[in-house]
Amino acid sequence: MANIVAIVGRPNVGKSTLFNRLIEERVAITDNVSGVTRDRHYGQSVWTEKYFTVIDTGGYVVGSEDTFEGAIRDQVALALDEATVILFVVDTITGLTDLDKEFANILRRIDKPVLIVANKAETFERQSLVAPEFYALGLDADVYPISSTDGSGTGELLDEVVKHFEDEGVEDPDACIPKIAILGRPNAGKSSFLNALLGKDRSIVTDIAGTTRDSIDTHYKLFGKDFILTDTAGIRKKAKVHEDIEFYSTIRSLKALENSEVCIIILDAERGLEAQDIHIIAQAHNAKKGIVLMINKWDLIEKDSKTADKMGKEILERLAPMNYMPVIFASALNKQRIFQVIEKAMEVYEMRQEKISTSKLNATLLPLIERTPPPAIKGKYIKIKYITQLPTPSPTFVFFCNLPQYIKEAYERFLINKIREHFGFGGVAITVFFRKK
Repeated sequence: MANIVAIVGRPNVGKSTLFNRLIEERVAITDNVSGVTRDRHYGQSVWTEKYFTVIDTGGYVVGSEDTFEGAIRDQVALALDEATVILFVVDTITGLTDLDKEFANILRRIDKPVLIVANKAETFERQSLVAPEFYALGLDADVYPISSTDGSGTGELLDEVVKHFEDEGVEDPDACIPKIAILGRPNAGKSSFLNALLGKDRSIVTDIAGTTRDSIDTHYKLFGKDFILTDTAGIRKKAKVHEDIEFYSTIRSLKALENSEVCIIILDAERGLEAQDIHIIAQAHNAKKGIVLMINKWDLIEKDSKTADKMGKEILERLAPMNYMPVIFASALNKQRIFQVIEKAMEVYEMRQEKISTSKLNATLLPLIERTPPPAIKGKYIKIKYITQLPTPSPTFVFFCNLPQYIKEAYERFLINKIREHFGFGGVAITVFFRKK
């Protein structure tokens, strides 16, 4: 059974700082500007050998000018519904507010354990004089003065939290589950794609570029297989990133890329393949990740029976030599071919794990190499004698030969193409090395 702790409260009380403290990582973006967190954000923690999931949420607010206000409230409601224990975070610097009281009315209707976390209680005055004010909220809950910044008081808080767990929890619920990152430029439709797959609003979606800020993980099951989908913030060119929040959003997106096995990179069909798209694809290629290209908003394009083939060919030609990935034309809005994208991503994941036996490699490739050997250099003939695949996360092959230093890049590409021709590896970067034997 999953133990889940939801962190809730009004904006700028330190929820994301507490989240980072509990999971012992700087995962959630924190800033003095209110409203930084918008979607639900998950992380794993442990206390006294009891494992649990922590959910960070956006700040609950009513009557503001924030475009995302209603969507954030919906995300908070979903987190409350999932939670085993609720941490209601308040601020000892500003004291009790009307918004705290309003949110307390919502919690009063929920039949779950609630703990009031009086944050920013670094001084004796805030701990002893301000924190008790929050008993006036009328909740059947104790008040725990803490400082999420330096960690003081969090031990006592967690001692109480784990008392409400019925079992020990799961140490690493994400172990051995494939991770698929959804990447692309801002406003390409990443969150819309995720929500269309799930059939519910896991991520907040608007027409405003940069709506998603953190990388959002979601467990998903399709075709009888479990995997984790990570929605990410749009990646811009460095020169166009001006705000600290956007800078950290981009860093989180790149970290999600590094932590994934497969990247679904979404392009806007109306804009086509742009320089920033190529940059994102190159980052996934250099990181040796599996890649699927999804051309989104295909429903907005005037087309005939040949449009897709023509555009797909043009995209892959521009990407050469990074032109080994499948291209799928889809529409998140109309749910057109979105499940085909996921099915292809899982095929790429499995291909990335593929191991070819040494005997099969040599029996297949050595005769081809004999017919088309590496060009002689300075009168010296290169003889490739033996091939094997290394036990690495992505497909890596070693070619043993007499003069490895003389093999040129063009012949390296020839060998990679022959490997693909006979063994597949569509959507997967292949690495080859040449060693002296």
